[in-house]
Amino acid sequence: MPLGLGNIFNGLFKQYGHTVILLLRVIDVAMLFAAAWVTHYFWLREYVIDQDYRIVIALGILGAIIFFEIGQVYRPWRNDAMRGEIARIVRAWISALVAVVSIVALIRLHFWFGSSYRWIASWGVLGLAFVLVARGVLSQVLRFLRARGWSQGRIVMVGLNQMAVAVARQLNHSSWAGLQVVGYVDDRGDDRNAINDFALPRLGKLEDLPGIISAQAIDEVWVAYQGESLTERAQYQLRHLPVSIRLVIDCFAFKQSKFLSLNTVAGIPTLDFSVSPLHGINRYIKEIEDRLLALILLLLISPLMVFLAVGVKLSSRGPVFYRQERVGWNNRSFTMLKFRSMPVDAEAKTGAVWAKPGENRATPFGAFLRKTSLDELPQLINVLRGDMSLVGPRPERPDFVEVFKEQVPNYMKKHMVKAGITGWAQVNGWRGDTDLNRRIEHDLYYIQHWSLWFDLEIAFRTVLTGFINKNAY
Repeated sequence: MPLGLGNIFNGLFKQYGHTVILLLRVIDVAMLFAAAWVTHYFWLREYVIDQDYRIVIALGILGAIIFFEIGQVYRPWRNDAMRGEIARIVRAWISALVAVVSIVALIRLHFWFGSSYRWIASWGVLGLAFVLVARGVLSQVLRFLRARGWSQGRIVMVGLNQMAVAVARQLNHSSWAGLQVVGYVDDRGDDRNAINDFALPRLGKLEDLPGIISAQAIDEVWVAYQGESLTERAQYQLRHLPVSIRLVIDCFAFKQSKFLSLNTVAGIPTLDFSVSPLHGINRYIKEIEDRLLALILLLLISPLMVFLAVGVKLSSRGPVFYRQERVGWNNRSFTMLKFRSMPVDAEAKTGAVWAKPGENRATPFGAFLRKTSLDELPQLINVLRGDMSLVGPRPERPDFVEVFKEQVPNYMKKHMVKAGITGWAQVNGWRGDTDLNRRIEHDLYYIQHWSLWFDLEIAFRTVLTGFINKNAY
């Protein structure tokens, strides 16, 4: 490669993969269009794509752009995350195809339906193959170029701690970033070796930094934050050099580091300890997801709901629904609906009692409803009304909340999102009379990692394994 072109290439790809991410977007669209053309030629033996097919292709590519964005397909590449990347691409592309099929079926385009669905299915398979192959080729090209020293931004770390070692390991293993940590400077000596399991070379002391930058063509200096003193000293040493300086915060120093996330609010960088993910567009996505799916499910299972209502009515006197006050989003109380599984006076003497194995308060039909979790189905009405979500932490009665908030750390954080019919804790077995601490850990994990796809995964696992559970009684 000519020297000038090589310099241009390096300049482009040193910007932390932004150019790579843009290139991926272009490649994905190109591959999907190419797959559509190949599929069209395979089925119809025509070089020119008909208007109806062009409409479907445009809808599919538009759906791919939207769902690839929602599904976080364009996250920075990491060599150890290829499997997760493939899964995200598959989920997003299938969602786009489902949307296309739904639109085609609703609008009923003037389209030969005898082959249209087969054509869309063929495009789906071929498009996925084209996208994955193209990404694999691009990944190999980047590795090839990096192995020959191109696309490399050279970094030196100032100070060594756990975060600095983690940063060096991730950057040096990330082909998308175009960055390499060449070593570190630290006034402390061999006592740093205990945490340096990545074998990052020590290049000298802080006072040696200007000479190291000139001798090793360093592009950036990253300071592993250990207090203002080190940062100010590093800035002083670099005051005469046109080199970029970045501050790396040692998240390992925080006790609750697994719940931390970096964010930017109005251009101000923040380190979030406990922040609800359901703000802005995410909140509306979640609302649409909940209400649309709840409506569809209620329509589909309405015959079953009628059958269960009749069963409840015939099994014992009293109303069909059991109404119970629960605490949900923002600590607000709401009335949760269930199919009644107990006689109407079951809690007249005891008051609110935590359900335990072996109890016999339920009617025979009610015991069946509880064991199969079918008593929870009326909560779809709560979801449709906006009181609950399909997926989220399970709500509790106010009496229990007052007790648990003093006993379980971070218990009230579960109310940062709407309560759900099912949740991450439930599909992992933490329901009923189980460890509350583990349940809250799972609830907080869900809140921290919420996404549309995470909701769909939990819902799918609930359908497969969640209805009948040893802790449902």
